[in-house]
Amino acid sequence: VRLVESGGGLVQPGGSIRLSCVASGLAFHFWQMDWVRQAPGKGLEWVASISHDSGRILYQDSVKGRFTISRDNAKKTVYLQMNNLKPNDTARYFCATSADGQNRGQGTQVTVSA
Repeated sequence: VRLVESGGGLVQPGGSIRLSCVASGLAFHFWQMDWVRQAPGKGLEWVASISHDSGRILYQDSVKGRFTISRDNAKKTVYLQMNNLKPNDTARYFCATSADGQNRGQGTQVTVSA
């Protein structure tokens, strides 16, 4: 299994950014996919999950209404649209095949700062 995240960067508070994660080495359309993050000096934190068919979507309370997880099974890609970003959203973001971060890739850094 290989997951490759991209799309991170520096964004001002209140701004938006979209992360992408391309999967290979797995039957993507059968797998739940998750986004997790790790802030500096902290542990891994679950952010959002999407079921294999997009029929069930869950979010951590702190990102509800601001973040949107989606997927394109034909492209083997999962996305995380992040709006109204806050400084405490600063973290390295990973996609994974479980809420505890299994098979996560190298991640992509998101820094929210003025």
